[in-house]
Amino acid sequence: MSFELRGLDKLSDQERMDELINFVKIQLDDESDPLALMSNLSSFIMACIKDLNWSGFYFLKDNELVLGTFQGLPACTRLSLDKGVCAKSFRDEKIIKVDDVHEFADHIACDSASNSELVIPLFKQGKVYGVLDLDSPIKNRFTATEVDGFKIIGQMIEEKIYPF
Repeated sequence: MSFELRGLDKLSDQERMDELINFVKIQLDDESDPLALMSNLSSFIMACIKDLNWSGFYFLKDNELVLGTFQGLPACTRLSLDKGVCAKSFRDEKIIKVDDVHEFADHIACDSASNSELVIPLFKQGKVYGVLDLDSPIKNRFTATEVDGFKIIGQMIEEKIYPF
C-alpha cells in the first residue's frame, strides 16, 4: 500500500483533514493489526496536520493510561486518571480541546514545547479504552476543523485498534 503525501502543504486545513480521513479509511480497510494501524495513524496525523509536535495513543491498563504508539519526542509513559487533559477526556468520555495548556489546572507537561492539546476518547462496545492525544507548540492551534475531523476519525477507528 502506497500513500502520496506530497503537496499537502498547499492544501487548506479542511482539505488536509479530508486527506487524513481518506488515509485512515484506506489504512483501516487494508490492515487489521492494531499495532500497525496505530503506528501508521499517528504518522499520517503528523504528516497531514500542520503545527503538531506530538501525536499518539494512550490505553487503559491497571487503572492508568499507558503510552502506546506515537510520533514526536519521548512522552510520559503512564498517566494517572485523576489529572491531565488525557485523563479528563477519558473520564468525561468526550473530546477535550485546550487552547492554552498552561491555563489548564492540572496539565501534565510531557513536552515543554506543547502549548495546546486535543484529546479524542476511543471506545469499544460503548466504553472508553484509551485516547488519541495531539499536541501543538502553537496556542489556539485546534479549530472546529480538527475537532470535527477527529470526531469522525475516532468513530472510524473505534474497536479496530483495541490492542488488548
